[in-house]
Amino acid sequence: MLQIHQFPCLSDNYGYLLHDSASGETACIDTPDAEEYLRQAAAKGWRITHIWNTHWHPDHAGGNAEIKAATGCEVIAPAEVAKLNQPDRVVAHGDAVRIGKHEAQVIDVSGHTNGHIAYHLPDAGMAFVGDSVFALGCGRMFEGTPEQFWASLERIKALPPETTLYCAHEYTQSNARFARHADPDNAALQAYAAEIDAKRSRGEATVPTQLARELATNPFLRADDPVLAAKWGGSTPAETFAALRAGKDNF
Repeated sequence: MLQIHQFPCLSDNYGYLLHDSASGETACIDTPDAEEYLRQAAAKGWRITHIWNTHWHPDHAGGNAEIKAATGCEVIAPAEVAKLNQPDRVVAHGDAVRIGKHEAQVIDVSGHTNGHIAYHLPDAGMAFVGDSVFALGCGRMFEGTPEQFWASLERIKALPPETTLYCAHEYTQSNARFARHADPDNAALQAYAAEIDAKRSRGEATVPTQLARELATNPFLRADDPVLAAKWGGSTPAETFAALRAGKDNF
């Protein structure tokens, strides 16, 4: 049985510990705050055996060295993480990693960074997507191109709609404000945004989210929708995505 322990860290990150009770293995999904990860694992009584990084940014891989020194765990990451410290195992699109008997498929979701990956566990119906996609948003396009980023989002869109997406930041309320601006006539979006406001007023997390809901409401996943294309002026989904991303950057 897989267990997920989610906890806030840094200013707006979420930390995730993925634990397999059968094998006793525990994977850190990214490492924004080494001290907090070690504290949370100790409180759960879990032994950290792996780190799975999604990309190289310090608020995702900056704690690798400290956690590895404390636990002896194996660091599994895309090649770009070597900008900070060398992974024990480099993985890329099409590879697989395991926690106990559970297999995670590595998916290229580059665009935020050029080597960004996600981990999809099909038997558990979940994916850890880092900064590639958020509830009602997506990561800034720091390194990639619109065509590259849109292709990545298409890979996420192709996952089973019931997949739970574990995003890395609590950005949802801000994302919702832009989404309502981008797609004002979307009734499902309006209802979702109201739920988000209510959750945040109670101090509750808005992630994880479900892919099906994002497919209906997240403008970045809907850049192939003719309504958004007409509003944002793209002749291709990648062009519409680029317009949406620029709009959010300047919103």
